[in-house]
Amino acid sequence: MDLITSAQRDELFGRFERDAFHLELRDDYGSPVEETPYARWQRGESDDYAWLDGWRSLMKRVTGEGRSVRRVRVVTEPHSRYVTWEHSLTHFNIEAGEDIRWLPRHLLPEGVVLPVGGNDWWLYDDSLLAVGHFDPEGRVLGSQLVDDPETVAECARLRDLLWTIAVPHAEYKP
Repeated sequence: MDLITSAQRDELFGRFERDAFHLELRDDYGSPVEETPYARWQRGESDDYAWLDGWRSLMKRVTGEGRSVRRVRVVTEPHSRYVTWEHSLTHFNIEAGEDIRWLPRHLLPEGVVLPVGGNDWWLYDDSLLAVGHFDPEGRVLGSQLVDDPETVAECARLRDLLWTIAVPHAEYKP
């Protein structure tokens, strides 16, 4: 399986026309960019959040051009420490133009099958998936590009279902 890097995946934001959607399914991620800020947060130290500037700039540009970027975060309650930290940072994503909703894992509809092996994915314009792959510690290995019409359609159907039942960030009170 060929994987692209996170930087290569981010380049896809320059090519989609209407909508990018991210389904997040993990309660913990191991991103090298986040290690130091997350450790600071756990120790109760302050952060300048400069490490988020690249992403925020990208999202401001994309959403400023009238394209939407949405996420549903399926999370276990009570939250892991990582999700608690992630929730505390989400206002930065919102301010940059993203629309983020939360779905407690126990509220997933019965019988829902998570496509692409239960991995996280980005769906661009209902035509291209970037499926995330992770090592056992949650570190990103890369993303697999998938354009198979049946798989893409399955993910689009799941996106539409989960988007309607997930709770907007401003209303989600963990």
